Amino acid sequence: MSKKFIFTAAAFAALAFAQGAKAQTNLQTFYDFGKNRDHITTTLEGFYNDKWGNTFFFIDYDFSDPNSKGKKFLPGGSYMEIARCLNFWHDSKLAPLSLQVEYNGGVKFGNHNFLFGLDYFIHSADFKKTLNFKVLYKTFTKGIKSKLPVQFTMVWGVKDLFGVTGLTFSGFADIWGENVVNWAELVSSEEGLITNLKERKFVFISEPQLWYNIGQHIGVPNLHIGTEIELSCNFAGYDGFYARPCLGTKWVF
Repeated sequence: MSKKFIFTAAAFAALAFAQGAKAQTNLQTFYDFGKNRDHITTTLEGFYNDKWGNTFFFIDYDFSDPNSKGKKFLPGGSYMEIARCLNFWHDSKLAPLSLQVEYNGGVKFGNHNFLFGLDYFIHSADFKKTLNFKVLYKTFTKGIKSKLPVQFTMVWGVKDLFGVTGLTFSGFADIWGENVVNWAELVSSEEGLITNLKERKFVFISEPQLWYNIGQHIGVPNLHIGTEIELSCNFAGYDGFYARPCLGTKWVF
């Protein structure tokens, strides 16, 4: 399952107390060039704030199952996350700190999680540079174990990167403890090819994105083009480090 093991391009996701925060819904479409991928993923993403905090969600759809001609074109699985940050102390010195509760899971995705914890938000004076740091206690589906059931997350956003209007650098990085068994390699034997399994104790994933608002030049400011690189270690059954590049578009409603 590609993407978003927590907040992706929505680096603004904890702007519960920021006066300039605006609700947004966007649709991203990526083509994944990574090893064993070669398929399209769509992501519907939304952020909405109110007097009690903010809500963030996304829904991924991987078009990774082959059609009758063997091309990866049919829906192959779906993954979603929804998170709520609570902040009732906007006017106090604790304003940057929020409580967070989250759920994530999906179809053809073995683990379903609830997470509970804290979010800390810092920003530049004009809110063009933002950073969230999250510490979350993570529950696991029955049968999945962790000696350190804690997830650490960073979410960042930089608008008008290098002074270029409409150029945005954003993304996230997650690391958490989980006892995982990965497919390290295929080993030849008398019975044929068998999987050499490796046990690991943690999972890491990061998805930096670079977007440019190309639509501003043609009177359609909703349209963005960009790239994402999934950097992962021990993620989704794959042992070791992987870098999987994507190219895509984003439409902001």
